[in-house]
Amino acid sequence: MTTDPTIRQWPAMWALCLGFFMILVDSTIVAVANPAIMEHLDADINSVVWVTSAYLLAYAVPLLITGRLGDRFGPKNLYLIGLTLFTLASLWCGLSGTIAMLIVARVFQGFGAALMTPQTMAVITRIFPPDKRGTAMGLWGAVAGVATLVGPLAGGVLVDGLGWQWIFIVNVPVGVVAFVAAMRYVPTLETHEHRFDLVGVVLSAAGMFFLVFGLQEGNTYNWSARVWTFIAAGVLLLVVFVWYQSWNKNEPLLPLGLFKDRNFSLANIAITSMGFAITAVVLPLMFYAQAVRGLSPTGSALLMVPMAVLTGALAPNVGKLVDRVHPRYIAAPGFLMLVIAFVWLATTMKPHTAIWELLLPIGLMGVAMAFIWSPLAATATRNLPMNAAGAGSGVYNTTRQIGAVLGSAGIGALITSRLAANGVPAGGGPEAGGTLPSFIVDGFSTSMAQSVLLPAAVLLVGFVASLCFARPVRADESTPVGAAPESVEA
Repeated sequence: MTTDPTIRQWPAMWALCLGFFMILVDSTIVAVANPAIMEHLDADINSVVWVTSAYLLAYAVPLLITGRLGDRFGPKNLYLIGLTLFTLASLWCGLSGTIAMLIVARVFQGFGAALMTPQTMAVITRIFPPDKRGTAMGLWGAVAGVATLVGPLAGGVLVDGLGWQWIFIVNVPVGVVAFVAAMRYVPTLETHEHRFDLVGVVLSAAGMFFLVFGLQEGNTYNWSARVWTFIAAGVLLLVVFVWYQSWNKNEPLLPLGLFKDRNFSLANIAITSMGFAITAVVLPLMFYAQAVRGLSPTGSALLMVPMAVLTGALAPNVGKLVDRVHPRYIAAPGFLMLVIAFVWLATTMKPHTAIWELLLPIGLMGVAMAFIWSPLAATATRNLPMNAAGAGSGVYNTTRQIGAVLGSAGIGALITSRLAANGVPAGGGPEAGGTLPSFIVDGFSTSMAQSVLLPAAVLLVGFVASLCFARPVRADESTPVGAAPESVEA
């Protein structure tokens, strides 16, 4: 397979990153708006967690097949369909009048994101040669950093000024611009014939739903036998899914052969822990900032500025290092810094801590993430053949989102449990959307701080995985099957 020399690599990447940026902004905006959604839709913490979990579940489950669909029908076509669905679902979210309707709309929004995300990474993998891919992924990581900054700030301003509905409605004009840019700049790439493993889709979807529902609703049903039955059924279905993938010789949904590449396997483990941790840490931090410290949505969003600025500033330079330095020497220190930052943050989340003391660990989080995102993405895909780009990016993004789904469910269950253990009544219901009564401030603050330790522990898995990376194959040593020759059009 050869690359068309007329492809404008950088304009294509930036056009795709605009849609990717919108997805990331949407996620961070929702985190800031959760207390306002609770208050205006009369929901409790568990219900508002479902606003995130439903989105992430609908996002994660289809990723394996949407990556394959991109290979079959063209990544540009799938990206445009997903962008259209995401934009329309965003409008639906903004018009929702009940928590149940908002959750349903978020499912459709998540499916639109699932159609878009694998195509972004697959196109970058296919139009950039291996020795330039780290730089491209570094800029991709910078986009994530900027989104992390813009999302909370825009969310805070919109919630304070216009209402929580506008955090979704704002996606509509951005989606229109992203659609026009993708139509113009994203190339139409070669497609590959594929069969589609519908049995695998059903098994993976059912397994993830039962597992997430059991984890997230455990406290609601007092961890009854029914809850454990759901969790056991989810685990069993996922085990059957993996067995079926190994048995299916036609074209399995999860191509287990990709995991023969050591770095691909380790990068998937590491990105799962990152998906879990980043999703999990935001919820307790935003509730602490607004309910304990009494900050407005805009004020709580400003806490994230050091993290976002440092990630955005450092990611491009780190991306360049990825092309020259062994990935374990970049990613492993990043994971270790992030663990330290989370534990540090947990120790500072007290009712009367000075704001500047909170900003220090949050800033360290930004430095750490710059050393993680692009090295993991570049290392995961570097040795894969071009005709497996869609499947590989689909698997990678799926494991990241599975981590995020489990992180959302896990942190929701832990927060509810810690609130009960620390004497906060009713699990911190709608009243948590505003400043708390003084007699439960200490218990609520302690609960949020203790919850942050869960993602810190999970990050240790990513640290160990990144320590085990092998040195990637260089372009001048071996060329992957179907690799494209270098094309340097900016």
